[in-house]
Amino acid sequence: MSHPEIICTGELLIELITLEYADTFRAADTYRRYPGGSPANLAANLALLGQRVGLVATVGEDDTGTYLLNELRDRGVHTQFCRRVPLPTTAVLVTKSTEVSSFEVYRSADAAIGNEQIPAEYLSDCQVFHTTAFALSREPARSTILECAARVVATGGRLSIDANYATKVWPDRREALRVIDSYLALGVTGKHGTLAKFSDVDYQCLFQEAIQKPEAAVAKLLDRGAGVVCLTLGERGCYVSSGGPPFHVPARSVAVQDKTGAGDAFWSGFLAGYVAGKDWEYCALAGRAVAERKLVTVGPMREALSLEDLV
Repeated sequence: MSHPEIICTGELLIELITLEYADTFRAADTYRRYPGGSPANLAANLALLGQRVGLVATVGEDDTGTYLLNELRDRGVHTQFCRRVPLPTTAVLVTKSTEVSSFEVYRSADAAIGNEQIPAEYLSDCQVFHTTAFALSREPARSTILECAARVVATGGRLSIDANYATKVWPDRREALRVIDSYLALGVTGKHGTLAKFSDVDYQCLFQEAIQKPEAAVAKLLDRGAGVVCLTLGERGCYVSSGGPPFHVPARSVAVQDKTGAGDAFWSGFLAGYVAGKDWEYCALAGRAVAERKLVTVGPMREALSLEDLV
């Protein structure tokens, strides 16, 4: 397989998600396992969209790790530089809600990403290098990702981040802001600014303020160093800007079956549009279309997708 055009780096984990909607963990009875982790979900969706995509991650030397790696390989993701370590595979317990789902994270292997597992030549053809706030929250993964990001920028690639910030994962909010800002700033040093996806929930948790005006929130993120900002607002759609006035893409009504992973689905469509050379409005429309497919699908999507058929 040739080197991937998009490399996703970060958390690969097992998700145990309630089959029913529940307001509390105590009210939930039945759980189902799914492969998870935002970068892993993104990589799998990009593969369905026909992209050459690789995942760099760490899992345990356990049955869960084997299951996750096999799932990704079956879905067309390049996993050559995923590493197995003598730690338990990270797990997340999700109580599905009609509003914002609650979760508990049991972290271990995911943060063990080391510099030695990513050869420099693997990054040489990378058009987009993607990671998450979750992945940047712990060492040694943080330093490894920042070093690889700098190498990608030096060779002309573009950085991407999903700022999936949560205090349960990263209690030190000020540290999180500093590290995320440093990742955004790396993009400024190259010929492309960093592509930054923030959900309204991420934004409110990270900055401890509600979004009163989406335009102002987008401008704030651009001021912090992002090259392109996509602020997703759930049923209110999304706002996108590359430095000028933001444009709005409204959400469309669908029969929602499963919200888990919808943000990753959106960003897969957005990045696929970018790699195809489309403008930002097309990218946002592609993201919306893939997210809609995910919302009506219980669990991971598995059927091949085509941007031409979606947008």
